[in-house]
Amino acid sequence: MSFVLAIVGRPNVGKSTLFNRLVGKRLALVDDQPGVTRDLREGEARLGGLNFTVVDTAGLEEATDDSLQGRMRRLTERAVGMADACLFLIDARVGLTPTDELFADILRRSGTPVILGANKAEGRAAEAGVMEAYGVGLGDPIALSAEHGEGMAELAVVLAPMIEAAEGAAEEARTDVDVEEGETLPDKPLQIAVVGRPNAGKSTLINKIIGEERLLTGPEAGITRDSIAVPITWGGTRMRLFDTAGMRKRAKVQEKLEKLSVSDGLRAVKFAEIVVVLLDAAIPFEQQDLRIADLAEREGRAVVVAVNKWDIEEAKQEKLRDLKEAFERLLPQLRGAPLITVSAKTGRGLDRLREAIIRAHEVWNRRIPTARLNSWLAGMVEAHPPPAPAGRRIKLRYMTQAKTRPPGFVVMCSLPEKLPESYSRYLVNGLREDFDMPGTPIRLHMRSQSDANPYKNRKKSIPSRLSKHVKKGATKKG
Repeated sequence: MSFVLAIVGRPNVGKSTLFNRLVGKRLALVDDQPGVTRDLREGEARLGGLNFTVVDTAGLEEATDDSLQGRMRRLTERAVGMADACLFLIDARVGLTPTDELFADILRRSGTPVILGANKAEGRAAEAGVMEAYGVGLGDPIALSAEHGEGMAELAVVLAPMIEAAEGAAEEARTDVDVEEGETLPDKPLQIAVVGRPNAGKSTLINKIIGEERLLTGPEAGITRDSIAVPITWGGTRMRLFDTAGMRKRAKVQEKLEKLSVSDGLRAVKFAEIVVVLLDAAIPFEQQDLRIADLAEREGRAVVVAVNKWDIEEAKQEKLRDLKEAFERLLPQLRGAPLITVSAKTGRGLDRLREAIIRAHEVWNRRIPTARLNSWLAGMVEAHPPPAPAGRRIKLRYMTQAKTRPPGFVVMCSLPEKLPESYSRYLVNGLREDFDMPGTPIRLHMRSQSDANPYKNRKKSIPSRLSKHVKKGATKKG
């Protein structure tokens, strides 16, 4: 079990900047305005020779009610209870505030070891704030600069004995190592991104799947800002669920922070293998939903469409029929993709959603033998021959699968530039139906037979008749 360090403190003291410094990547969103981070973000940190898990938390607020700030505070307090140690940051330029003293008292009572860090300590202007940090009674403060990397060596010195002690305890407690090694799990967890418009219920759905309030939720739209990765084992399958920020129309995205959140979500789609497009049952298949699904298909990801808030829908049968009709009409490029009705609040339909994800991943990785493909191609050509532009019949000679994830096929033919797009769609639809590949993106490339000739563009060099005599003369002279 890896050592877990939670970074806590008031908003805008530099927690996310320090998190990015420790993991060596710009994973967490950073902005000048306070309160950017709302969820818990985990990352694998390296500091000198130390390896540990670092958790970026939301800024501690004084609110204790069910407001957004209150829910963020409870989530941070939960992270403190799960961590092996806490790094409590204060702003050295601002100095010690009453809020800092309040939260220092809370951390002191939590029983979790606390490291005190005075961030933004570069320059002489921060010296007074570093001295004030002694007033919280949490030991000697470490003068840090997350932006410039100052004080990292001092932090490593303090962390080293804590990590060593935690690893020793973990090694003594591990009694089921052989059982874990004998498990037949995939080498890498299945990467799943949950995308959709704001307030569709993405974070609520992931919380229900993992069985705990891991992600911040609420009635407010746009709570999630970072793309949060949550590792789980769901039904015996290892997965990583990516919760993404809600994606609005480009014209409505004006703030810098929302632009960063959307770009972070788009990056999560590119890293995922399966994309779950979550719709709101009350307003399904809005223009933005269609764009998100089309983006996932163009990126070559397997797509599962889930319709949330099904528990409050009254006319379920009529609504489901309308949804299927609209799906086939508006998203023909994803014909056959699974359409699952779920309720993130009650947990209804989650088993069917998991089965659809596993099925989509299987189809996404499917490989078809070349012999079956060619016999199938002959039948398709016989049933519907390709056109004959200018009286010259296009011949489809043979077909093979070149790639998987998603399935990609190559057809060797004559005059590939003359083959219309409609005939390619005819072949793709036939592949879906005859080889049971519904919903997954299929790439079909037409190539000329001459493209396979390795000597096609190579110039033939004819040696001079005197070259052999010149070479012999040079050898004798040497």
